[in-house]
Amino acid sequence: MASRIVASAAVKAVKGRRPIQSRAALVLTPAAVNKIKEILAQNANCIGLKVGVRQRGCNGLSYTLDYAVEKGKLDEEVVQDGVRVIIDRKAQLTLLGTEMDYVETKLSSEFVFNNPNIKGTCGCGESFSV
Repeated sequence: MASRIVASAAVKAVKGRRPIQSRAALVLTPAAVNKIKEILAQNANCIGLKVGVRQRGCNGLSYTLDYAVEKGKLDEEVVQDGVRVIIDRKAQLTLLGTEMDYVETKLSSEFVFNNPNIKGTCGCGESFSV
């Protein structure tokens, strides 16, 4: 089955910022929750949004966002404010302690991952290394 892009995502390295204390693997901001609700309302046959990582870009890894039709056996599930986000099993350690935000500017609108595990990013902000 061919995968399609649900939304764009940017990478932000978090340095000098204390991560949000939470037991969840991924924390969503109110802006991210609202945007995910809007995205999921357009596709009634999905159970949530699936976040993963794949090897790509000049720094090694990039985030992937897709509709989640089912939860895999080893996937992590985060439910916050009525929104379900499934974290792919391969991305769990990479995303641990990450804050997912949604940012709109005059030129772009995208999900931004504030990830304390990132060691380096590329200049364009689309790939990272851990």
